[in-house]
Amino acid sequence: KVLFVATITGHINSFHLPYLKMFKENGYEVHVATNDDVPIQYCDVHHKISICRNPFKIDNLKAIKQLKKIINKEKFDIVHCHTPMGSVVARLAAKEARKNGTRVIYTAHGYHFYKGAPLINWLLYYPVEKWLAKYTDTQITITQEDYDLAKKKFKIKDSHLVHGVGLDEEKFNIFISNEEKENLKQELKIDDKSVVCTYVAELNKNKNQQLLIKTIKRLKDDNNNVTLLLVGKGKYEQKLLKLVKKLNLEENVKLLGYRSEIVKILSITDIYLASSLREGLPVNVMEAMYMGLPIIAVDNRGHRELVQHNENGFIVEQNSAMENNMSSYLNLLANDKKLRDKFGKDSKEKVKEYTLKNVIENMKKIH
Repeated sequence: KVLFVATITGHINSFHLPYLKMFKENGYEVHVATNDDVPIQYCDVHHKISICRNPFKIDNLKAIKQLKKIINKEKFDIVHCHTPMGSVVARLAAKEARKNGTRVIYTAHGYHFYKGAPLINWLLYYPVEKWLAKYTDTQITITQEDYDLAKKKFKIKDSHLVHGVGLDEEKFNIFISNEEKENLKQELKIDDKSVVCTYVAELNKNKNQQLLIKTIKRLKDDNNNVTLLLVGKGKYEQKLLKLVKKLNLEENVKLLGYRSEIVKILSITDIYLASSLREGLPVNVMEAMYMGLPIIAVDNRGHRELVQHNENGFIVEQNSAMENNMSSYLNLLANDKKLRDKFGKDSKEKVKEYTLKNVIENMKKIH
């Protein structure tokens, strides 16, 4: 038996169904524990516990008791925990079960403490991770920076670096005809000669889309024909729309909201932009790389993991010159198709190690 623990079912459904399937195919009874009862494929038993994202909620203490009861009753071979509170609750609940052979695996999808993180993050989250390390049998990190930190700071003998949750190639191995591309450009009112830039992310403060909008303004002022597609929803939507209007960029910047046909949008994209200030290991950048796109990304540990400066794109340092540097790199790529093609080929090659097939093989070995 295996138990997957996360705060919400959405996390399991978004990232871990291939691994639930892997366990089913290898004869395991698969259990999941989350705070809701949303249906989950490849799951035999779904346990609803009162876990919540806010670490200061009393419900999390209830969740530890609930989960401890479930673990002691079911006698799992493996408890695999995800999400910040999922990992806290599961590791505390499985303390006794570990003495009887249950193995606790924890995947850190990006520590809240990292190089350049606010001091409060180190004060709040680092001591908790250090304490819980003694209740962890196997630690999985998804970036080199987190792996190095875990090896150095936490005394977990079995520690692994795995390249994220795996990029599902099947979703992107779709033929899109030139006619379909033209139709999409017409639908989105994109000039055929325009260089198309795209960013797929929630519209929020961390994703920092206003940097990209201001960058497009600079390029437009220099007579560059560039279009920015922002895909996603979020609480910053109205703020970004106001900025677009203020800078008179209604024809150059298009907020598309939630879109399911990401492959089609990436197929008409020339340059992929990623402006977030913090990332674990961003799937959106991997998807763009798989589609053979050059990347311009703001410097953070997730982007550094995927983008090699001057190889498959450019890394923009987080400093006072960030807007200026982003504009310079975009200007360079927008006017140099050969360089775009070269970076795009490098992206396609580099992302191979992050594919679902490779990640599942690594996870099989660890399990």
